[in-house]
Amino acid sequence: MHIESSYLGNIVIDEEKIIQFQAGLPGFAEEKEFVILEIPENQLFHILQSIHNPNLAFVITDPYQIYTSYAFELDDYTIESLQITSQEDVAVFTIMTLKETFQKSTINLKAPIVINMKKQLAKQYVLNSDEYSSQAPIQTPPSKEGE
Repeated sequence: MHIESSYLGNIVIDEEKIIQFQAGLPGFAEEKEFVILEIPENQLFHILQSIHNPNLAFVITDPYQIYTSYAFELDDYTIESLQITSQEDVAVFTIMTLKETFQKSTINLKAPIVINMKKQLAKQYVLNSDEYSSQAPIQTPPSKEGE
């Protein structure tokens, strides 16, 4: 299937990789079908691209690569609606807000994207806790002296 992406142009995707957001995304309730696209030569960041709207795309990342102690629990309703039967089937991503300088960019730890990769079902899950910020800084390792 061919789709258009504002980041990557005209690309071919595998229809089996289309992720269903049954309720859409907050602010984009009508957009229910997305695909995760690889960014060439970048393992840390991906693009969550609407398959219908080329201009609706989010840069996402695995929050555990930046915040190793990040943790939350899903409620029973979300587990049922995403048909989760095993933790191994679940992938978690966070949406990034890119700023003029990358060091000022943030990730949304308050509302992670939870995906049942086996069933291709997803939801942006808003945490009912103030433990995490919707604008968490992207932490980069300190540079070593002399580099």
